[in-house]
Amino acid sequence: MNHYTAKQIAEILQKEDSQMNLRTVRYYTQIGVIPSLELVGNKRVYTDNHLHYFRAILTLSKCGETLSGIQEKLHELTMDEIIKIGEKLPLYQTEQMMNHETHRISEDVFISFNSQTSPELKSKIIETVSQLVKGRDI
Repeated sequence: MNHYTAKQIAEILQKEDSQMNLRTVRYYTQIGVIPSLELVGNKRVYTDNHLHYFRAILTLSKCGETLSGIQEKLHELTMDEIIKIGEKLPLYQTEQMMNHETHRISEDVFISFNSQTSPELKSKIIETVSQLVKGRDI
């Protein structure tokens, strides 16, 4: 497992989200949104697991979650679940969102297409998923 300083964590995360900085890393650490740091020798360090937590926090915050809500949610999840949330972070980056067209199928189903998807395929997918959501056989 890799070990990082707060500055290294901030630099890694800043490449993924420009709003992340050293001050935010330290703040999230101080208020306990992420787990306690690991002790290696006489130094407290961040690990890959902490990096996964930060990515999950960024993803959930982009979904509109509050920091206290995120803290509660992450506390109840396994590391695998936290990793899965963090892996979705690229979907919420501005340039990704600008290059995708999103369609709302129902209250809880959205489909996102990149600009290279043909109009015919988009139409077929939307129609098929709409029918599935309505409970109709295809």
